[in-house]
Amino acid sequence: MQTFRKILFWLHLVAGVTAGIFIFIMCVTGALLSFEKNIVEFAERDMRAVAAPPENGQRLSVNELVGKVLEAKPNAKPSAITFVNDKTAAVTVALGREGQVFVNPYTGAITGEGASGWRSFFRFNTDLHRWLLMSGNSRQVGKSLNDAANLLFLFLAISGVYIWFPRQFTRKHFAQILWFRKTNSGKARDFNWHNTIGFWTSFVLIILTLTGVIISYQWAGNLLYTLTGNELPQQQQQQPPNVPNQQNEQAFVLPENLEDSLKTAENYGSWKSIALRLPIAKDAAVFTIDEGKYWNIFARSTLTVDAKTAQVAKFESYGEQNAARQLRSWARFTHTGETGGFIGQLIGFIACIGGAVLVYTGIALSLRRFSAWRGRRAL
Repeated sequence: MQTFRKILFWLHLVAGVTAGIFIFIMCVTGALLSFEKNIVEFAERDMRAVAAPPENGQRLSVNELVGKVLEAKPNAKPSAITFVNDKTAAVTVALGREGQVFVNPYTGAITGEGASGWRSFFRFNTDLHRWLLMSGNSRQVGKSLNDAANLLFLFLAISGVYIWFPRQFTRKHFAQILWFRKTNSGKARDFNWHNTIGFWTSFVLIILTLTGVIISYQWAGNLLYTLTGNELPQQQQQQPPNVPNQQNEQAFVLPENLEDSLKTAENYGSWKSIALRLPIAKDAAVFTIDEGKYWNIFARSTLTVDAKTAQVAKFESYGEQNAARQLRSWARFTHTGETGGFIGQLIGFIACIGGAVLVYTGIALSLRRFSAWRGRRAL
């Protein structure tokens, strides 16, 4: 066991030094992104709200709302339109990478285009967190580096639990890793911080890195299907690069009776929000519906409506998805802490800060060890 512990320690040290800078970046950006949704929604609260309509006030049709957006932004390419089941909520029209606009559903007036400053700040940190700010063909390189670093971070979090665990189960030995204590040197301080922060954050860091692996690697996502005994989904064919998307040329020639399709979706069952994908492909209106009845607050069902007849063509309920698909849906928002609400986000924020400190103290301890080793060789 002593030999195993020694081998694990050196693997832990090498992995930490190798991936340290990437892990540090992911931890800092992860902390900055922890409350992205809360901050953006607060900054846009006035844009997202409209005055309650008169008693007989009617919402504009989907075609009219999209038309109003295109009048204000002729070059825009709406990619989705979202309705909230609240008479005082603005309609959101997503414009792909160009952002979004909030529209008064009764007048068609644009109430705002989002908190551009905050959104730019979070977009910068997201790009740094995911692919090290690389763009174009280099983006995949940045993603691969961060994905590999996250995989090493998972190993560090798991191996750290074993290494940090006291060899003797006594109160004295546990006290050394359970809390911060006064030290007389930088080395002792870094050792205490590394052990204490590692002890308290390891479980959360394992969850954050594990869900990151599921998001990053297809083999990890496929493993969920194997472990739950479900068949792998058929891979969607991707359009070759640099091939013009013919749908975009007809993106906003919407079916005349698209409003009837929306009413079909609204009347299909209970809902908190409904998002319609744009453009309409092959006369199939695809709605993503938040039914507001599942424990997973990010659960979404998909309703496909024949845009010609406004009849239901297919309904894929979140509740009827297999266990693997449901687990994958949990992974994205568990990675950000959002599945635990504000408390989950706060815990994730603290763990990310702790992870950054672990990198700092770990590298500092490694440099001191290396310096001591060189000193011994010089004798």
